[in-house]
Amino acid sequence: MARLAQTAGLTEVQAEILSTVRTFVDKEIIPHAQELEHADAYPADIVEGMKEMGLFGLTIPEEFGGLGESLLTYALVVEEIARGWMSVSGVINTHFIVAHMISRHGTIEQKQKYLPKMAQGEIRGSFSMSEPDLGSDVAAIKTRAKRDGDEYVIDGSKMWLTNGGSSNLIALLVKTDEGGEKAHQNLTTFLVDKPEGFGEVAPGLTIPGKIDKMGYKGVDTTEAVFEGYRIPATQVLGHAPGQGFAFMMDGIEVGRVNVAARACGIAIRAFELAISYAQQRTTFGKPIVQHQAIAFKLAEMATKVEAAHLMMVNAARLKDTGERNDVAAGMAKLIASEYCAEVTQEAFRIHGGYGYSKEYEIERLMREAPFLLIGEGTSEIQKTIISRGLLRDYRARG
Repeated sequence: MARLAQTAGLTEVQAEILSTVRTFVDKEIIPHAQELEHADAYPADIVEGMKEMGLFGLTIPEEFGGLGESLLTYALVVEEIARGWMSVSGVINTHFIVAHMISRHGTIEQKQKYLPKMAQGEIRGSFSMSEPDLGSDVAAIKTRAKRDGDEYVIDGSKMWLTNGGSSNLIALLVKTDEGGEKAHQNLTTFLVDKPEGFGEVAPGLTIPGKIDKMGYKGVDTTEAVFEGYRIPATQVLGHAPGQGFAFMMDGIEVGRVNVAARACGIAIRAFELAISYAQQRTTFGKPIVQHQAIAFKLAEMATKVEAAHLMMVNAARLKDTGERNDVAAGMAKLIASEYCAEVTQEAFRIHGGYGYSKEYEIERLMREAPFLLIGEGTSEIQKTIISRGLLRDYRARG
């Protein structure tokens, strides 16, 4: 094994896609990431480059103008992009989730309406489930849609929309009281068309300004406020009121693989920076990599990078088979995000005082890594999912 995080068994097409993306990352993302991130500037030129490569249609079926690639290909592409700048992977993450949900659960009319334009990057999706005081208790959603003839009227506030301002399509989960007795059976997913931008972008729909964050700069994170917003009943995903929770959970499994891939990308970059710096910095007459304390750190970091990558690949491949992968995705997200934080901090320590300087890339990674401990469910949520799955498969008998 010459380098870390290599994936066995890839097709020639997959290998070619990854090679192209890696070159793009090295030439177009890494050289500009620091300046854009510190300015909290949207990476417009980088996004245009991803459009030209067809990345927005990576997983969209060929019949709708996409490349028809697997979740594994998508995850490996995300890993490469996050290695360059995690925020850029955020631009396409929610887009991929929404495209996946429409591909899997949308009506033929919805697929024909959205997927070809999503494949071109003309329509870019965002994903809205959380609310200001909701946390991880999805069943407690308060935003409500009431049926009024051929339309619904939506009222409520949503929180933490990645690409909330720059997207023009929101997959929105709200309460409709049209399902069964259980809370999650009364949740419906709507496909909300909206103009890009901030303020009152449509009658009854306001996207306030960007939320100022510790890291994850460049990509916009927003609220969405609905006040008497009217939407046709035909915009219910799959024309299936009450099934929105199941559709969203399917999307979240894709999202958890994505977060694991992003964590792997940041960890890989942190390791690259650390091992390079350790060979250049000298103390006591020799490069610090020759000190056992540093050499052992690098060995542990590399092992964590490799383990996280393998678990992420396993979760993606399992999802591609159509098998249930909630436990595998939860495990991959858990270990990748935790290891990412640990590897990044070790790289920071290896840099010494220079790691605290904004001139060095590791400072940015130190602010990006914590987001992955939270995004798509905290580590504690992943442990809940994993433990429930284990009890499902290992339940004591007799």
